[in-house]
Amino acid sequence: MDKFFKLQERGTTVSREVIGGITTFLAMSYILAVNPGILSAAGLEWGSIFTATAVSAAIATLVMAFCANLPVALAPGLGLNAFFTYTVVLGMGCTPAFALTAVLLEGVLFILLSLFGIREAIIKSIPLNLRKAVAVGIGLFITLIGLANAGIVANDTGTLIGFVNLDLKHASAIVALLGLVITIILYTLKVPGAILIGIIITTIIGLPFGVTAVPKDFSPISTPAAPHLFMFEWGSVLTVKFFVVFFTFLFTDLFDTIGTLLGVAEQANLKDKDGNVVNAKGALMSDAIGTVVGACLGTSTVTSFVESSSGVAAGARTGLASVVTALLFLVALFLSPLFALVPAAATAPALIFVGFLMMRSVMGIDFADISEGIPAFITIMVMPFSYSISKGITFGIISYVLCKVVARKTKQIPLVTWILAIVFLFDIIFEAVK
Repeated sequence: MDKFFKLQERGTTVSREVIGGITTFLAMSYILAVNPGILSAAGLEWGSIFTATAVSAAIATLVMAFCANLPVALAPGLGLNAFFTYTVVLGMGCTPAFALTAVLLEGVLFILLSLFGIREAIIKSIPLNLRKAVAVGIGLFITLIGLANAGIVANDTGTLIGFVNLDLKHASAIVALLGLVITIILYTLKVPGAILIGIIITTIIGLPFGVTAVPKDFSPISTPAAPHLFMFEWGSVLTVKFFVVFFTFLFTDLFDTIGTLLGVAEQANLKDKDGNVVNAKGALMSDAIGTVVGACLGTSTVTSFVESSSGVAAGARTGLASVVTALLFLVALFLSPLFALVPAAATAPALIFVGFLMMRSVMGIDFADISEGIPAFITIMVMPFSYSISKGITFGIISYVLCKVVARKTKQIPLVTWILAIVFLFDIIFEAVK
């Protein structure tokens, strides 16, 4: 074990890796409650999504352990599942099979890009400030979803959107706000698994309020439900709508994974002499394989989780920690009734808090340069207000090209960005005249 995972070389031990793996699982296992809640709104079965979430997370994390030897865990990503449900299915009127097909092909393309080292080249071609703006915009979008799901905000308050009155008629909102306070306190105190613990406590608080309902024949252990295997729709693959959805999944997953890997590698000092992430190719391949597996099982894009940094903080330095995390996901597979108890009011604080974590990227955006700041602002602003991640990316890239042309800085526009701006502009025109 020491030889395979290079424990001594990285200054760690088996016990530290086990503790790190458990910590990572505790920090990210909220996805087992949140992901089925979001994707079931798209018409998929809760139990089937739970199974797909746990199995895809376990497989992808094991691949990361053995192919990259990194303490990074993977699971269906927040933001990407929100785009799947609220934009593609509910917003654009597409079927879940349509969205899953886009996820599958995105994963297949990622495998090819990872094999030939093209994925890193694509990263460099997209403007840095836009990458950061996408993360911030998605964070605000997720926050709005959490607020709406908990009933904290509504459109019947006399304004376009507003906070509801905190009375017993809005018990869900009260429970969610209490949960948010608890999550903030736990996270500030650096309690491992703060988000998951917050969900558990909020679920318990929901009992006297009638927000959490426990079935009479409740049993914490059950046989896993069958996942939605190979639910694909090939008839719409060659449409412009499919390209927009496909690219949005591709774009978001691309930068989410790279950002997570860079952050974890920096924290754990897992870099080579040139400052690059060790075994980066294997890590990117793990992400791609996880996405393909997830799509085949019936869940949205699988990606690296930034919560892996909590395991690193606990001492994890190798893929052995990832093995531990993956095994815990498989154990959780048989505990779906426990996660089914969790109401939307209990997962809302997690969504809101993840919005805060993604908001940090705003600090790296260069707003002093107008040609960079305006496109970044438009990207951030459009996502929550249009309730669409894809529209934020679309208008962000178009405005980026426009601002650079007006500022006479066309040499700063990468070729890929030119191409995307033209495609997105034609899509807007097509939708307008259709």
